[in-house]
Amino acid sequence: MGLPIATSALQKIDRWIGVPVCASLSLCRKLLDHRERPASGMPRNILFVKFAEQGSTVLASAAIRRAIEFVGRNNVYFVVFKENRFILDVMGLIPEENVIIIQHSNPVEMAGSALAALLKLRSLKLDAAVDMEFFSRSSAALTYLSGARRRAGFHTFFGEGPYRGDLMTHRLLYNPYLHTSQIFRQLVEALLHDQNQLPTFGTPAPELEEDLPRFQAPEAEIQVVRELLSNETGQKDPRIILLNPNASDLLPLRRWETERYIELAGRLLQRYPDAFIGMTGAPSESAAIANVVRAVDSKRCFSLAGKTTMKQLLILYTLCDLLITNDSGPAHFASLTPINVITLFGPETPSLFSAQTPRNVAIWAGIACSPCVNAYNNRQSPCQNNLCMQLITVDQVFAMACKVLEMRKQKV
Repeated sequence: MGLPIATSALQKIDRWIGVPVCASLSLCRKLLDHRERPASGMPRNILFVKFAEQGSTVLASAAIRRAIEFVGRNNVYFVVFKENRFILDVMGLIPEENVIIIQHSNPVEMAGSALAALLKLRSLKLDAAVDMEFFSRSSAALTYLSGARRRAGFHTFFGEGPYRGDLMTHRLLYNPYLHTSQIFRQLVEALLHDQNQLPTFGTPAPELEEDLPRFQAPEAEIQVVRELLSNETGQKDPRIILLNPNASDLLPLRRWETERYIELAGRLLQRYPDAFIGMTGAPSESAAIANVVRAVDSKRCFSLAGKTTMKQLLILYTLCDLLITNDSGPAHFASLTPINVITLFGPETPSLFSAQTPRNVAIWAGIACSPCVNAYNNRQSPCQNNLCMQLITVDQVFAMACKVLEMRKQKV
């Protein structure tokens, strides 16, 4: 089984193929759907389209719960890339059989998988669909082709975002001043509004919700992770601080320098002689993380990269005190557990993307050119020198880590 198509390749496919597809479908809609009557009343079922980014799926939990209030748990569906369905299953908000996956190891497989997903969606006779991608063409096309009479998504009214045709019945402006979780919630609320009045909303923005789903695992599975930690540390119930040095390939600009993680680990080990440092990472990062551990040069520092499944990673969070990570999926996964998190932001802003829990603290330099990636530029940047991350010092992160750990100790 091959690896999924890289994010950069998916963006190119979405651009060069997605634009003409959306333009063609928009023309078809104009010619064929001119008699389409606006739907009214409460929908019977709702589909969410969110292909990638498991962290953003966590931020969508309030929107998913709102949809469940409308139509019931069994009538909410989700389309997602295969490798990104895990977090949906963990949150447990909708039945696992309501998650429809698309595989994308290669273009041929992706086309066939997308067609199969589309046939499944058409068989559901959907009333409503919500495109949760900001300005993706492929998601807009699939939302339209799903057959849902009500389709909520972002629209480019005056060229303020990438072109994605005119495929939504409930067209919204992307609001860069609302947190992402609020934006997702508003997409759901739009389904009950008069489509001819949108994008105007006569109500306040949805409240930010901190009540996230809580991850739980069977005791037997927790014990497996306890044994892993015991083998790594030589202790029964070790006190562990987790460092996650690498961001995903989606946005390498989010990386904080590896040397700073090494220095931070050394200072934390010196400050807390009873603590251990666990370095986390994907299986593909195992060799690089092993090098980081060697550079720290302490028997109390070890690598967990590639040693846990995704579910075991969340169990790991429940057993550790603190996670320090770049702005990436783990910060959001951890928000489903009791662990405290320090997230380092650079090319994106915590105002829009921070995990919504009081246990999460964001550190952001806030320089004039940051944030440089957003929904309007497909989260791409001309930057070749991420000063926004480089200006976050080890002193800052160390001081915040000590503060969080002391506060956590007082609550125990």
